[in-house]
Amino acid sequence: MQAARSDLRTPADANLALAEALDSAPVSRFHHRAVLISGVGFFTDAYDLFVIGTVASLVATQWDLSTTQMSWVSGAAILGAFFGAVVLGRLADIIGRKKVYVLVAAIMILGALASAAAPNFVFLVVARFVLGLGIGGDYPVSAVLMSEYSNRADRGRLVGMVFSMQALGLIVGPLVALGLVESGVGNQVTWRLLLALGAVPAAGVVYLRSRMPESPRFQADVLGQHDKAVAELAQFSEGVVGANIVAFPGDRAKGDRRREAVAVGGTGGPGRARLGLKDLVRNRRLLTLLVGTAGSWFLFDYAYYGNTLSLPAILKGVDPGAGTAAKLVLSLAMFVVFAVPGYALAVSRMDRIGHRRLQLIGFAAMAVAFCLLAAVPALTSSIGAFVAVFGVSYFFVEFGPNTTTFVLPSEVFPVSARTTGHGIAAGIGKLGAFVGVFLVPTLQRGIGLRGMLAIATAFAVAGLLVTLLLPEAAGRGLEELSAESGARADGNPPSGHEQVRARSLAAG
Repeated sequence: MQAARSDLRTPADANLALAEALDSAPVSRFHHRAVLISGVGFFTDAYDLFVIGTVASLVATQWDLSTTQMSWVSGAAILGAFFGAVVLGRLADIIGRKKVYVLVAAIMILGALASAAAPNFVFLVVARFVLGLGIGGDYPVSAVLMSEYSNRADRGRLVGMVFSMQALGLIVGPLVALGLVESGVGNQVTWRLLLALGAVPAAGVVYLRSRMPESPRFQADVLGQHDKAVAELAQFSEGVVGANIVAFPGDRAKGDRRREAVAVGGTGGPGRARLGLKDLVRNRRLLTLLVGTAGSWFLFDYAYYGNTLSLPAILKGVDPGAGTAAKLVLSLAMFVVFAVPGYALAVSRMDRIGHRRLQLIGFAAMAVAFCLLAAVPALTSSIGAFVAVFGVSYFFVEFGPNTTTFVLPSEVFPVSARTTGHGIAAGIGKLGAFVGVFLVPTLQRGIGLRGMLAIATAFAVAGLLVTLLLPEAAGRGLEELSAESGARADGNPPSGHEQVRARSLAAG
């Protein structure tokens, strides 16, 4: 790790020196532990996503549900995730990342257990909504915490590793569903066990999350607790980060805080107002970032979640004779053969390729795959041909926007509004998924599978265009990105001196 500067004249310089230490620190056990603890929410999300289709079909038979009611069973958690991401993302910028980090895990446990115990349709939908609140809230908090813990060179890989825990859920969900369906325990026991098991991973990390440190960048820059951030970070990282950072003399004296503490990318402490929702809309650059992150996530999630949650129905349209077990096997095969390698390659290569560039590549490949399926009838009349081309789209979903729409919002917003910005982007994305859940089955009945895939093509092309609004974040410090975005709490862009100072300290 590079030695921290000893000539710190202002709290802003002290905070930027802390950022420099974080940006230059090697990847350590602390980072890997944070990946595992944060990734549990995304395992739960993926597990839940890929068992709910089976659950919906089983409860539909038991409770004689209509198509619309089945869509509510599948979509209630996604709607909850919209509210959870927006509300809890904003809350994390107000009370701190760590408190919300623990809260969302507790909400996921409650929602999963309540869903498994549901006595009727309405109770199940409400319980699934509660589960979604926790899952949605986990998106901004886990992403931003990992981003703010990370160094500059490996930030995309580390944040991507958190999200790639979905890959494990992609495999475990269908395997558990297949095992229970084939076990002969009965449909009612099967769907309740499938939902109850979603509580297990979250229950395993509630305590561990309570032991993690607050984000050092947020703690120093927004809460005005530079020395505490340094001490906690040195303790939890076992000295890899923080031990050599020089504390600011007379740290956070009130007069100094008022006069000097304008850290680029932050607020300089509790003496200044934080960026609020109005600032994100009022500042043209921040609004552009919000449109770019939220818009691309919405467009992607419509195509991805709509098609994924409807995959059993899509496979049935291609192969009407396929039973539940056969469709689960086909789904699992696609995830293992196409999706998991996509996750792995995205995590290993995204910092070299570029986060924005990888998102552009993924959207382009998705558009080509969907267009081929829509334009060539032979590809949707043969199960083998369909799975091959649709599987390629799955590869580029993971080696592309499914990973990068999660990573980019954790980088481009200023620290005092970072979980707010990420939460809005994630929430709007989940809104796209919710729309997809209801529209895709209806579209398939009205315009057929190929017509539905033509619409997915248009959404992928639109996602590519919206991505062009975003900056390339790979290899750049968070403070440099904040300075570029216009990150002062008063809504005005940083001065030239502040931008130069941010770039100089961040670059070491």
